[in-house]
Amino acid sequence: MPKVKVPRKNVSLDMTAMCDVAFLLLTFFILTTSFKPEEPVVVDTPTSVSETKLPDKNILLISIDKGGRIFFSVDEPETRKAALQSMSAKYGVKFTDDESNEFANLPSIGLPIQNLKEYLSLSTFDRTKYVQPGIPVDSLNNQLSDWVLYSRSVNNRLTIAIKGDQESNYEISSKVISCLQDQNINKFHFVTGLEANPNKKKKN
Repeated sequence: MPKVKVPRKNVSLDMTAMCDVAFLLLTFFILTTSFKPEEPVVVDTPTSVSETKLPDKNILLISIDKGGRIFFSVDEPETRKAALQSMSAKYGVKFTDDESNEFANLPSIGLPIQNLKEYLSLSTFDRTKYVQPGIPVDSLNNQLSDWVLYSRSVNNRLTIAIKGDQESNYEISSKVISCLQDQNINKFHFVTGLEANPNKKKKN
């Protein structure tokens, strides 16, 4: 008796629901992800075995590149705007509301307050080509000290960190530390790269 052949049927899966889930997840990650802003200077930090981590917010960061230029940044936009208003009043440099809002969105600055209006007037592309000379920290023109003072007067919860290039001049780093100590700031962090601790026993 001949065998009865059962016709084969193609199995089809409805992928509509799966595609909807994929697009929802993609949209969620795009909207919730915050990208790290591009820094205007590259700092090659020295390494250490310290595993102390900085907090996620309320950070005042002072960066020193290998050429000795000093950059200043605060992660809270409102704190930056308030500090700019105080700097504006002291140095007599007026900023419009648009310039203040633009400044609040900058990742960091490394130039005298007198050159800030010119920098803010540039396009985003032109700012990448602008060579910032660094914030003055001289005894007769210590603008870094004022940025720190006015930022902390707005937000006294700021954690201060120094990110210095391993090839930077020690004299510049000493001036930054003295600037902090003059304001009775004796507790601050040094940002370093993490290396393996030779004293830590390896687990089998």
